[in-house]
Amino acid sequence: MSRTTPSLGFGLGLRVEHYDEMLAGDPTVDWLEILSENYMVEGGKPLHYLHRLRERFPMVMHGVSLNIGSVDPLNPDYLKALKRLADSIEPAWISDHLCWTGVDGAQLHDLMPLVHTEDAIAHVVDRVRRVQDFLGRRLVLENVSSYVSYRQSEMPEWEFLGAIAERADCLLLLDVNNVYVSGRNHGFDPRVYIDGVPAGRVQQIHLAGHDDSGPVIIDTHDAPVCEAVWDLYAHAMRRLGPVSTMIERDDRIPPLGDLLIELDRARSVAAPILRAAA
Repeated sequence: MSRTTPSLGFGLGLRVEHYDEMLAGDPTVDWLEILSENYMVEGGKPLHYLHRLRERFPMVMHGVSLNIGSVDPLNPDYLKALKRLADSIEPAWISDHLCWTGVDGAQLHDLMPLVHTEDAIAHVVDRVRRVQDFLGRRLVLENVSSYVSYRQSEMPEWEFLGAIAERADCLLLLDVNNVYVSGRNHGFDPRVYIDGVPAGRVQQIHLAGHDDSGPVIIDTHDAPVCEAVWDLYAHAMRRLGPVSTMIERDDRIPPLGDLLIELDRARSVAAPILRAAA
């Protein structure tokens, strides 16, 4: 099974700080990713800007609260709001994280890793299928960075991720920075991870920065992409081919021009690889 939408090219995460500049329609940005929860409201300034920008750019939706790996029931109110937003802006796809974010009704506001077992696969696959049936769309799931591992895990993360994608017939958002962070924290080769995921299921790529100042690397998304992650992105492109790629910055938001420089670098890394493969 292959990805459902051809590559959108090279995009950015939409941030409030850049609304007005983006409305000028910068030709070097091919598409935008929005944070779903920021726009799951009735009316207001965010939706006003969103619909104006949607006239200029293709968009995808990216959430942080689906809680797909939790044992809590799926939240029907959240799913209804998610579907209402999707029906309004018609995104190319909808993504969220392969993780759990709360239990017993409490929201942790963090992306907690799952245990990699057959039981967990069956649990997540069932929930993904139900979400996809409700939305009428295939879901795109992102790998999260992690700082702990579980003794009960029966397989490496890339096998776990791939099994869920194949059995639920969903797609993947490969966060290359998260692969690098987890590889450093857990001692595996991040290239093995990328080689282990089902290439045809990878719909999108995230590139971001992290904090490497302590005993573990922390996924902060508040810094430029580092050289090791650029190298890993090149490896991913050689294996995956043309995949929609974006620069993700969630904190310490820089001027738009700084992000456009990083976006141009992503293009320059990908271009010779894709030309050689054509």
